Amino acid sequence: MNRALTRFAERLPTKFSVKVKTDREIAIMREGGQHLSDILHKVSERVAPGVSTGTLDRLARELIEQAGDKPAFLHYKPDWANKPYPATLCVSVNDEVVHSIPGKRILEEGDIVGLDLGLSHKGLFVDMALTLAVGAMSEADERLMQTTKSALSAGLGMVRTGVRLGDVGMAVQSVAEGAGFSIVRDLGGHGVGHKIHEAPFIGHFGPVGKGERLETGQTICLEPMVNAGGPRVIFDQSNGYTVRTADGSRSAHYEVTLAVTERGADVLTHIFW
Repeated sequence: MNRALTRFAERLPTKFSVKVKTDREIAIMREGGQHLSDILHKVSERVAPGVSTGTLDRLARELIEQAGDKPAFLHYKPDWANKPYPATLCVSVNDEVVHSIPGKRILEEGDIVGLDLGLSHKGLFVDMALTLAVGAMSEADERLMQTTKSALSAGLGMVRTGVRLGDVGMAVQSVAEGAGFSIVRDLGGHGVGHKIHEAPFIGHFGPVGKGERLETGQTICLEPMVNAGGPRVIFDQSNGYTVRTADGSRSAHYEVTLAVTERGADVLTHIFW
């Protein structure tokens, strides 16, 4: 396991301090989630062959600032990073799993691209991601992306007060591996709200019956990363952020912010699929 990728998880205590939010805080996060969903939808509409990843980043920042919000990732320095993230949007192409820095790269017909975006609205954070085809989509990519959506949906279906994190993770894992794909284990979901990354670390795998229990009012991000090949990933030392599949296979990533309730997952950032 790549230790550069697991520092965040290792820093979290086994018995995490749950960041339960008030009804007012969840209402603010819901407003921010609507802003974020609308913005990411507009950015996704610009995805096409010939468009640079930097163009998408500039649009994301412009739209966030127009909404009166602040980019969550710009100048943010995670515990495992050596320098602050220099962009608003993460744009990960093909074998890039997450955290790729946008710039001059031009999207090409047949690529798949992951867009990961967060913002701060009235002091509270929300986060979401989705994967899109650039131009025509192959059957293999369509199956990978659909499986990742289904895995996320399965995890969401398990979320409710009192459920253990291992049960949520196993629901995600079963869908991905049942389709012949693999779940990235070195990275996962997280708490969110007062910070862009809060405890707990949420692995998208089992075992059933293990892990802490979810509590009403907890706000978390579920974000399975599913690889077409094996689960192992590598840390690209060239920019300090990009995570790639170790075997060069393609990867898909979807993420939502949600609030835990006794009835289930109250999704605060809605992915349009």
